[in-house]
Amino acid sequence: MFTKNDIEQLASKNIELKQVEEQIQFFIKGFPFMNLVKPATIDDGILRLSEVNLKELLEIFENSANNLEIIKFVPASGAASRMFKSLYSFIEIYEGERKGYDDFMSSNGLKTIMQFAQKIKNFAFYDDLKETLSKKGKDLDKMIMMMDYVGVIDGILKENGLNYGNLPKALLKFHKYNDITRTSLEEHLVEGAFYANNNNIIKIHFTVSNEHKELFKNLVYNIKPLYEKLFNANFEVTYSEQKNSTDTIAVDLNNKPFRNSDNSLLFRPGGHGALIENLNDLNADIIFIKNIDNVVPDRLKQTTYDYKKALAGLLLQYQNQIFNFLNEIDSNIEISDEKLNTIESFLSSKLNHKYVPEYSNFNKNQKVEYLFAKLNRPIKVCGMVKNEGEPGGGPFWCVNNDKSISLQIVESSQIDMNNSEQFEIFQKSTHFNPVDLVCGVKNYKGEKFNLLNYIDKNTGFISKKSKDGKDLKALELPGLWNGATSDWNTIFIEVPLITFNPVKTIDDLLRPEHQN
Repeated sequence: MFTKNDIEQLASKNIELKQVEEQIQFFIKGFPFMNLVKPATIDDGILRLSEVNLKELLEIFENSANNLEIIKFVPASGAASRMFKSLYSFIEIYEGERKGYDDFMSSNGLKTIMQFAQKIKNFAFYDDLKETLSKKGKDLDKMIMMMDYVGVIDGILKENGLNYGNLPKALLKFHKYNDITRTSLEEHLVEGAFYANNNNIIKIHFTVSNEHKELFKNLVYNIKPLYEKLFNANFEVTYSEQKNSTDTIAVDLNNKPFRNSDNSLLFRPGGHGALIENLNDLNADIIFIKNIDNVVPDRLKQTTYDYKKALAGLLLQYQNQIFNFLNEIDSNIEISDEKLNTIESFLSSKLNHKYVPEYSNFNKNQKVEYLFAKLNRPIKVCGMVKNEGEPGGGPFWCVNNDKSISLQIVESSQIDMNNSEQFEIFQKSTHFNPVDLVCGVKNYKGEKFNLLNYIDKNTGFISKKSKDGKDLKALELPGLWNGATSDWNTIFIEVPLITFNPVKTIDDLLRPEHQN
């Protein structure tokens, strides 16, 4: 199946042949569906914090922060092009036949374009757009008055304008504060100053594409002095790219390797799950994870600060107890029956673990060994918001490969919707995953876990794509916050809806939550 040239191509990408063969088997056999037991709900897998709880957890974190290595990890390589889908559609139709344009104008498409044009001054990038068009001898306000929407949109999206259609979201201006504006990247710097601050050192790591890395560096170089002065702190901003070795092979509809016109193998990026490699390269006690587009202006940030700190406070509280248990077991001192019961109760009630069916038949040594293995894992505390119809993953109790049951974030694509029982469980889900995580990636000895050992490889995803007019199948690796961290200890906490304000479309920037 593979030629000498193929093997050389694999070597150039640091991909092992065995890895590709495993991926092809997934194409052939498919990925198994998740086995849902029930949705995670308030007091049954999801903690709801009282004001007292919130205050206690804030104090735990704030009293510990200066003694911890903290990093804020922001996946930021994604292109912003999907934000502008409605604008691209308008341009395509307008430049096409008249009937298509009339149909568009009589549909909801008109509402989108009209709203966009009429409120253009409310966008943070308005002044930049006006200046860019002015240099070409064009007046933005007159263009809008004359309904030259195509010219305005071209000025935003195209390379000879702001080039927003080809940039990552991180570099787009999201918010305006009187006479200054901020990109989403800058909003993450501001957030980091309030909860990723260790003795006035703020470490933030962005995952970027090679294409845009220099643009990131240039922006940070220019704005970093401003924020360092503002917060009297030092920002240590680092970057990494998705590794070539995490690319996945594409196949044709017969599950044979898809080949480019030059007969080389086609590889595609493995999705956000590939970033577990980038996360694994970081060395910190606490790692905050949040998506690049989920930011709000300063007036709404305090709730985010409080709950980020609370998530970290709970992680530290639980981690401290876990480390105490593990040190006791590791000391070779006989574990009393009373202590064994205490550890069992903690694992089940606090870490949401339901034991393998045969656990009750284990002897004491086997139980201690089992408990040690289940406690000695990375830990993540995940914020969950009430589900208000957002597409994406949610929190569930699931059966694991070893038949134990634990909390998992599950995407709809992982669920057998043709199974009425599984579909009913899915329908009863009350909460949504906003990608709001705090991670502990060191063990009780202070050593960093190898995160690659805790991936469930059976939780990937297959999708249909095309290239050069030919259909193909693509494979995405287990997601960063579900399959890639499947074998971690996982805790869910309900967080306020205001902490989840992603910018998925250009219109989202007009929502009250993104205006000042």
